[in-house]
Amino acid sequence: MKATFIFLSIFIVCCVAGPRYPVILVPGDGGSQLEAKLNKTTAPHYLCQKHTSSYESIWLNLEELLPEVIDCFVDNMRLRYDKDKHSTYNAPGVDLKTHDFGGTSAVEWLDPNPVTHISSSIQYFFPIVKDLVSLGYVRGKSVRGAPFDFRKAPNELGEFYENYKKLIEETYRINNNSKVALVAHSMGNPVTLYFLNKQPQEWKDQYIQSFITIAGVWGGAVKTLRLMSSGDDLGVVIVNPLKVRPEQRAMPSTAFLMPTDQFWQPSEVLVQTEKRNYTVMDYKDFFNDMNYTDGYNLRLDTEKLIHEVTPPGVPVHCLHGLGVHTPAALVFPPGGFPDTYPKTVVGDGDGTVNKRSLLGCLRWSGKQKYPVKHKVFKGAEHMSILSLPEISKYIVSVITGKR
Repeated sequence: MKATFIFLSIFIVCCVAGPRYPVILVPGDGGSQLEAKLNKTTAPHYLCQKHTSSYESIWLNLEELLPEVIDCFVDNMRLRYDKDKHSTYNAPGVDLKTHDFGGTSAVEWLDPNPVTHISSSIQYFFPIVKDLVSLGYVRGKSVRGAPFDFRKAPNELGEFYENYKKLIEETYRINNNSKVALVAHSMGNPVTLYFLNKQPQEWKDQYIQSFITIAGVWGGAVKTLRLMSSGDDLGVVIVNPLKVRPEQRAMPSTAFLMPTDQFWQPSEVLVQTEKRNYTVMDYKDFFNDMNYTDGYNLRLDTEKLIHEVTPPGVPVHCLHGLGVHTPAALVFPPGGFPDTYPKTVVGDGDGTVNKRSLLGCLRWSGKQKYPVKHKVFKGAEHMSILSLPEISKYIVSVITGKR
């Protein structure tokens, strides 16, 4: 009888108390599902839709990456740049947005089509959400998502930041005034850092339980220089890098995530061609020589947003992989710059983000009143790290107050 009483007591406490700290998930570059509604007068070719009666999935819809159809995708996704206003805008006749802000559906899977969910390569925050739900968390209440238009950099995310702040405050209120744990991946980390740097310390003290950073891009990544030059095939064999390059290089987020002079020395060659080499000090020439001056303007618009990597002023748990071959420099063959896929010189990192950039969070140690805890997951790749059971276990230990 006594044992039964103890069991029931534990069960009641568990069920009544529920999750200790609610969680908001912030995706990285390419981690938010995007939808588009079309009312266009022109298109690249006859296969492309010009009109849709409602919003339809555009990112990531694997059908959009098929040969020929990919031209439609690029034309719809590619941002246009207004150099006078220092801002970007959608293609004429394209209305593009995220969906389910505050829910988790737009950040659990890259492709919303359930048919593709048999592939682990399409899952995003799903493993983490699944584990949290098994502990009693509720989608849309105690575990929530903050999807955003990842094509943009923080200087153009004003509306998102307003909604992000409201979401944090609302999540705090509907979870018994419990502080909120922010769990971000990749670009979601500098996006969140920019946000936290703008908030009063008393606000952060009241609402933020922790900032759990996964694979943070604190000082940029060499891989972005490939997106800007030759384009990147996204790891999809059938994708021609030159086909997707116009969309990739037009994203302010690509410019935002380029290597910074806070993490790379002026003597370090990042891009090598037969005519000259380029370092972090040569971006103007880099873009001029590619005949893409808008790229340099985008860089100027975004390079100072988190340049000093100012501490966030909240408890930090910095998690990332290492020991994975990661682009450290690009070497173009004679006559191949920028239209030929370059040879990649590899270094240490997580396959996408370079080691020095991943370690940027350590600069905050001793620079803020809150602790900065750091853990490396050896061999964990940039995307697959989200599927590691160890990552979920670490997050659970934080949000249950054990760390």
